[in-house]
Amino acid sequence: MVTVQITALRRDSVAQRVSKNGAVFTIWRLLGVFEYHLSEIKMSDRFQELMVFVRAAETASFSATGRELGLSQPSVSRIISELESRLNTRLLLRSTRRIVPTEAGQAFLQKARQILFDLEEADHAAKGMDSLKGVLRVALPSILAGRIVIPQLPKFLAIHPELKLELLTLDRMHDLVAEGADMAIRFGELEDSSFGFKRLAIEHRLLVASPMFLAATGTPRHPADLANFHCIAGPGGSASPGWNFSRDGVSTVVKMSPRIRVASAEAALASACSGLGVTIASAWICKAELESGQLVSVLPDWMLDSIEVNAVYPAGRVPSQKVRLFTEFLSEVMLSL
Repeated sequence: MVTVQITALRRDSVAQRVSKNGAVFTIWRLLGVFEYHLSEIKMSDRFQELMVFVRAAETASFSATGRELGLSQPSVSRIISELESRLNTRLLLRSTRRIVPTEAGQAFLQKARQILFDLEEADHAAKGMDSLKGVLRVALPSILAGRIVIPQLPKFLAIHPELKLELLTLDRMHDLVAEGADMAIRFGELEDSSFGFKRLAIEHRLLVASPMFLAATGTPRHPADLANFHCIAGPGGSASPGWNFSRDGVSTVVKMSPRIRVASAEAALASACSGLGVTIASAWICKAELESGQLVSVLPDWMLDSIEVNAVYPAGRVPSQKVRLFTEFLSEVMLSL
């Protein structure tokens, strides 16, 4: 089940917990260093303040925060201003281009994130560990979602019938914090070492082309022959100096000038199936095309570099129970391929 009103759903569900579960008062009063009585400010208002502040700091935009939470931009600005007034300190520096947390804002952001996380985890602990509730936002490449993950989701959601998923299926690097994603699936070496991550699998890749393309051009016998063939560069291809092949301990790098560059793996496969050239594809992803005969493996005696598949979590956050269990599910799916 996919939902769009993610943050609003979170806000409503946790606000109910705050009003019904007396034990939560202890968590909430971690903000008690500011010495405000609960009678002065409603608990739901304090929760809204935290949600608004966290998303404003993460998205660097009052407008984006308002859209997520179902609030107007002036309402977001007013909530932040009232929060700063009560704390008697500036939390966010505003400019016409972006919003940046102050030093005090960074410290408050860490605590606020942890409080929201603790509230959600406390709710799961009280209701049991077997079934998940709430919303999980996962960023991943569209081809991985459509061909690998979504076909397996009925099993996972049958175990957790009250869990809602939002799949951010974009073929680009996601800003997890700005987009409010709980986790992402990323291929290749991780550039940002501050992210938390768990390796899901090692992806083996193949060089593939359509039979009609090879019938017209001939079949390469050595990686060096690819200099005379039309090549299709998929996601990340523009940043790579070439394709790396190895056999019997011998490695060779083929530098080429692709005839076609595409921004998605799906488009690369479609281009290859249409006879436009040779391309690199995951053995998992192109399985259907290989079995149907639309594509065939080229230079099967040569190995391409394998790449890692990782579940990635925003820096500074402890993965929630939803994230941990969904990561375990994805790991099992990858191992079964």
